[in-house]
Amino acid sequence: MPVEFKDYYQVLGVPPKATDEEIKKAFRTLARKYHPDVAKDKRTAEEKFKELNEAHEVLSDRVSRQKYDRLGARWKAGAESRPPPGRAGSRFAGRGAGGREYEFQFEGTGFSDFFEQFFGGGGGRSRGPSPFDPHGYADGADESEEQAAAALRGQDIQGDILITLEEALQGAMRPISVRRTNARTGQEETHTYEVRIPAGVQAGQSIRVPGKGGEGFGGGSAGDIYLRVRHAQHPDWRARGADLLGQLELAPWEAVLGATVPVRTLEGTVSLKVPAGTQQGHQLRIRGKGLPAGAAKRGDLYVGVSIQVPPHLSKEEERLWKQLATESTFDPRKTS
Repeated sequence: MPVEFKDYYQVLGVPPKATDEEIKKAFRTLARKYHPDVAKDKRTAEEKFKELNEAHEVLSDRVSRQKYDRLGARWKAGAESRPPPGRAGSRFAGRGAGGREYEFQFEGTGFSDFFEQFFGGGGGRSRGPSPFDPHGYADGADESEEQAAAALRGQDIQGDILITLEEALQGAMRPISVRRTNARTGQEETHTYEVRIPAGVQAGQSIRVPGKGGEGFGGGSAGDIYLRVRHAQHPDWRARGADLLGQLELAPWEAVLGATVPVRTLEGTVSLKVPAGTQQGHQLRIRGKGLPAGAAKRGDLYVGVSIQVPPHLSKEEERLWKQLATESTFDPRKTS
C-alpha cells in the first residue's frame, strides 16, 4: 500500500525554495521550542521533535532534498508511490526459515513509514536471505544430512533507531514493537521488547536485541534484531565521537575585552571564560561535558566563536562606535 506523503517544508514552516540557512534556522527555532526537555506537553513535543528531525535530515542534505522534491512532484501529479520490491513502508517482506513468508514492521524507533521507505537505512530489513530452500534437497539425500540442514538459525533483521543526545548521555530504556505478518495466512503477531540504549552509544553503531529476530527452523535458534543508531538533531549540539560541537555567539566587545558567558550543555548551564582578543571561528573547550567515552571518561564540549554585530544602533551607541573608529589604530586589512 502507498504511504502518506510527509510535507517536510510545512513541518519546518519554510517555502520549497528555502535556502539551506533558512532551513537550518527554522529547525533550530522549532527544535528549541519542542525539545522534550523544555516543553510542557512532553508527549506532543516528543512527536513534533521527531517530525522536525525527519524534515531536517532530509532537507538539509542536497541529494536527499532533490530526491524528496521529485517525490513531491509525483504526489502532486497523482502518481502512486509504492515501496520497492520487498518493502512496505517500514516493513520488509521476505522468506524465512522453513520457507514461510513474513513481514517485519518496527514501531517505536522514532521514524515514520514515509521516511523509512524512501530515506531510511533499512527499517525491518533482513540481514541476508535465509539459506534454507524447502525444495532444494537432492533426490536420495541421506536423512541425517537433511536433518542437519533443516536445523537453521533464523534471520537477523535490521532497523534504524532515533535517539536524542540526552539519551546517548544518560542511557535509556526504549520499548520497541516488532510486528510479524504471515503473508500466506494474513495473521499478525506483535511483540514489544524493552531495548536498553547504552550511555555513550554513537551514531552508526548497532544495538543488538538477541533472539528476537526471525524464527529458527528445525530446532535452530532465533535470529537477532540489530538497531542502527541515528542521533536526533539537537538545536545546539552535534556529536563527533564522544565530543559535542556547537556555536557560541559573542558581542564584539566580549571578544575584544574577554568575558564570562553562560553556555547551555546537555546537563544544564555552565560558565565559560572567553579570553580577551578571541577571534572569529576560534574554538573554545569545556572539558568533560561531552558524551561518555568508556571507563568513566567523558568527551569534551567545543564551541566555535561567532562574533555578532548589532543590527541596530541608538544615536548614543553610534556616537561611541564612531569615536572608537576614530581613536583605534587597528587595521584589519594591514598585513603583518
